[in-house]
Amino acid sequence: MEGFIKEQQKIIVEALEKVDGGKFRVDEWSRKDGGGGISCVLQDGNVFEKAGVNISVVYGTLPRVAIQKMRADHKALDLDVDSLGFFAAGLSLVLHPKNPMAPTVHLNYRYFETMNPDDTPQTWWFGGGTDLTPSYLFDEDAIHFHRTIKNACDKHSPSYYPRFKKWCDTYFDVKHRGEARGIGGIFFDDLDDGESDQENLFSFIQDCLNAFLPSYLPIIERRKDMPFTAKEKDWQQIRRGRYVEFNLVHDRGTSFGLNTPGARVESILMSLPLTASWKYMHEPENGSREERMINVLKSPRDWV
Repeated sequence: MEGFIKEQQKIIVEALEKVDGGKFRVDEWSRKDGGGGISCVLQDGNVFEKAGVNISVVYGTLPRVAIQKMRADHKALDLDVDSLGFFAAGLSLVLHPKNPMAPTVHLNYRYFETMNPDDTPQTWWFGGGTDLTPSYLFDEDAIHFHRTIKNACDKHSPSYYPRFKKWCDTYFDVKHRGEARGIGGIFFDDLDDGESDQENLFSFIQDCLNAFLPSYLPIIERRKDMPFTAKEKDWQQIRRGRYVEFNLVHDRGTSFGLNTPGARVESILMSLPLTASWKYMHEPENGSREERMINVLKSPRDWV
């Protein structure tokens, strides 16, 4: 997994630099409690206002507060211990384009393992997913994105896409707003030996990550140079505000990261946009494209 995500980070960064014309800043960092990572961030580029492609490979000891954060989805974790040895490797990606016609996209695929006191493996699982967050909805973009992901899932099980698509719609729910963060994709967690063996699940993760560029590049190429108005840019800023609300209020990954000793806060908060806004009691006009976007977010659709 470590070798795979390092390879994919280079491939994705290279492809995104071709789209943007700018260069990512590459920061290699180490964690004093064990491990480290590579953060690649492009800020105020030609196409992307902010783009991050980060990998982390960390290990060490989880304190009780972090174990409790994970316990909701990982029932095998022992809450009777004060600490737990762990190893984690993952790639996280968030792209916030400048053009409001181009959608934000998020991706994360990770492997996690906990250890017994004698350093033998205790539990392991894979998790992750990818989802699309447009400010303005183009149905053909949504269909292409979901179809590409579905094709990757179908290689492994016909049940994966509908199951993980529903999980995504449920997870990326801005509950206090009564709307989804975006138009979804797939999301899963805790895929362990109750699902399949490690090699088959790793193969599934590889196919999902390999599907990212084919799922997103055609969309960004179509939308990055479209004309837009100041009003449409303003709407994008409001939608980004909702994105921030989800990440800081509801996202378990953000909460877990901030509760892990020695965590790199800059990498954890990389997902936040460079700019966003919150307007008091903002309502879209009746019959507008903005209202259509809200209506879709309030009732997730089946795109394929």
